[in-house]
Amino acid sequence: MDASTPSPGPCGWAMQSPLEHQYHDHEWGVPRMDDRILFEFLVLESAQAGLSWRTVLEKRGGYRTHYAGFDPEQVAGFGEAEIAAMLADPGIIRNRAKIEASINNARIFLDLQARYGSFAAFLWRYVEGRPIQSAFERMEQIPAQTALSQQLSKDLKREGMRFFGPTIAYAYMQAVGVVNDHLQHCPRYEACKALGLKLPL
Repeated sequence: MDASTPSPGPCGWAMQSPLEHQYHDHEWGVPRMDDRILFEFLVLESAQAGLSWRTVLEKRGGYRTHYAGFDPEQVAGFGEAEIAAMLADPGIIRNRAKIEASINNARIFLDLQARYGSFAAFLWRYVEGRPIQSAFERMEQIPAQTALSQQLSKDLKREGMRFFGPTIAYAYMQAVGVVNDHLQHCPRYEACKALGLKLPL
């Protein structure tokens, strides 16, 4: 094997901790059509702003508890009592602006559900129901944002969503499989590609 050729194995970022490795191998890049999961990642990716994804993963259990299993209807009804409980718990990221934004975003999420039939229908129309299959060989080739993530962010901002800029939007698209950014030599690349081809159009 040429020295410049990447060796087969997981994407480099996934090797930083066992938690990230497990997430990479079982969740990242898997095309998601379930609105509950799409809402979960909307909350988590927004919470990540300015922090590492590992930090978010370490606190995921706390979020699951406080966010009622990521039920957008319940979250949309949260008030000061729920906010205060979250701010008192080190098991989540204690940032009032992010917490308040997540409640606001739950309401926007529900509105989009009502208008499009599901949030999945709203999201996947950006790629006509089929994931973008990237062909990157090295981590440094993966962009922080794209024209599509800029458009998604712009559209959601117009709807009233907060903490969802184009970089967060792209991380979201990667997480829920709208784009397959596993490196080509990663064993998960072909697996996620195959899952994308099975999605109903």
